[in-house]
Amino acid sequence: MASAPQPQLPLFYNDLLPLNSRDHADWKVGTLEDAAFLGQTHAVPVTTDEFIDAQRHYPIVFTAGDTPLPIALFGLNEGVNTFMGDDNKLTSLVYVPAYVRRYPFMLAKLRPDAEELSLCFDPTVNFIGKRDEGLALFDEAAAPTEYTQGVLEFCRRFEEAGQRTKQFMDELKKLGILMDGEIAITRNDQPEKPFVYRGFQMVNEEKLRELPAATLEELNKNGMLIIIHAHLFSLNLMRTIFERQMSLGRMPELQGAAN
Repeated sequence: MASAPQPQLPLFYNDLLPLNSRDHADWKVGTLEDAAFLGQTHAVPVTTDEFIDAQRHYPIVFTAGDTPLPIALFGLNEGVNTFMGDDNKLTSLVYVPAYVRRYPFMLAKLRPDAEELSLCFDPTVNFIGKRDEGLALFDEAAAPTEYTQGVLEFCRRFEEAGQRTKQFMDELKKLGILMDGEIAITRNDQPEKPFVYRGFQMVNEEKLRELPAATLEELNKNGMLIIIHAHLFSLNLMRTIFERQMSLGRMPELQGAAN
């Protein structure tokens, strides 16, 4: 059910180009008319900074494997986004993860051995380019505009949140409280045939409770405990997402199928 982004290019991005005043001096950013890039995405990465807000709307789980990442589930099966309408717009007022909000920009290394990150963008989008209307990326002196500086700052904060998220995940692994997740959900009209979802990780509540009091106190002081609880509380939304899929007629054909 939970898949990490592809290593070639991050989720959503079809290409990446560094933004620079030489090639993009007269480029502008128009309005994002819809979120078609998000249309069939069932899982979006989130940072620990976002757990409190995101847990009100999505189940938050961790990807499988040795380097798990936290993700918000928009659907329980590959290709199913229960929050997107036929017009490729969000159907309800929900928290939009920062990973989505930064698109089509991101900070990236121009070379594998580079130390600095450069502001890049996906050139395949249709609202950035040489256009008559929109927000300019550079001013007449070839300096980044206030808009571009804001994008850079947002992406910088996102990277910092990503580092905090990595530290959080490293600590969960060190504590040994992650386990392979499995959630079975039954339909009222077919209680004997549950849909079983696997392929993700979650915090083991029993192991969490068994941690030494001193460790729990430290987790409480450093803010990790409330993040863990936000993850655990969010799991109650699994059935909500399941019911949204069912109402949309987006359930898998085979009972027990999970991605």
